[in-house]
Amino acid sequence: MKPMIGVIGGSGVYDIAGLEGASWVKVKTPWGSPSDEVLLGRLDGTPMAFLPRHGRGHVQTPSSINYRANIDALKRLGCTDVVAVSAVGSLREDYAPGDFVLVDQYIDRTVAREGSFFGPGCVAHVSLAHPTCARLGAACMAAATAAGVRIHQRATYLAMEGPQFSTQAESKLYRQWGADVIGMTGMPEAKLAREAELCYASIAMVTDFDCWHPDHGAVDVAAVIKTLLANADAARNTVAELPKLLPTRAPCPEGCDHALTHAIMTAPAKRDADLIAKLDAVAGRVL
Repeated sequence: MKPMIGVIGGSGVYDIAGLEGASWVKVKTPWGSPSDEVLLGRLDGTPMAFLPRHGRGHVQTPSSINYRANIDALKRLGCTDVVAVSAVGSLREDYAPGDFVLVDQYIDRTVAREGSFFGPGCVAHVSLAHPTCARLGAACMAAATAAGVRIHQRATYLAMEGPQFSTQAESKLYRQWGADVIGMTGMPEAKLAREAELCYASIAMVTDFDCWHPDHGAVDVAAVIKTLLANADAARNTVAELPKLLPTRAPCPEGCDHALTHAIMTAPAKRDADLIAKLDAVAGRVL
């Protein structure tokens, strides 16, 4: 079947040249309102959906983003593959500002966010051993390479709560843990995409060296924004390559689209009817 590609990103990333029939649509979800309306259109014949993670004008903080509503909205619209584009700080000397990084692992240090669609009345446990889709990640890697982007792969993303940047002690600790990049929005987004049986890949755009680097000092917001804007064209060009690399959608060899097959633990007779109703898009295949 034809895939539908969902892109979660910041300002500029959803402004793709050649997007046909583009229109903003409002999506209602049982989890509340998404960060913004969703831009729908077709690129090279492939349906695409673009959702600004922080809302147009950057109105949502990393902690106030309704991650559940965002993922539900994309699933409800028919997305099969979701590519997350976000800004990060580098925890490595060889990941320089302007570089892109393909994330495949996470360390979740967030504490103030709803991290699951499931709960009392419908308990489920999905596997997060490999939290991103290798098939979709390979397509993102090829797309970035075709767009002329310098991109690294197999990186670990440290998800912090924010909105403040790290202390120097924290930054040095995360490097000792083996984290490669640090950001504020990677979790619970990746967890929720897995629960929604969506293939999910994460492209991180390096904007700074966090504050561990002896030659770069504290994170400067003005410098971050300057680098982020410079990355926007590269991000748009990368996304524009994806339809060519994902012409059809077969069952995911990674099993992302069947993550819930054996995950739900609650006996049918004990399931909460209200929660089940809210899971219609996310878990409709198994419920």
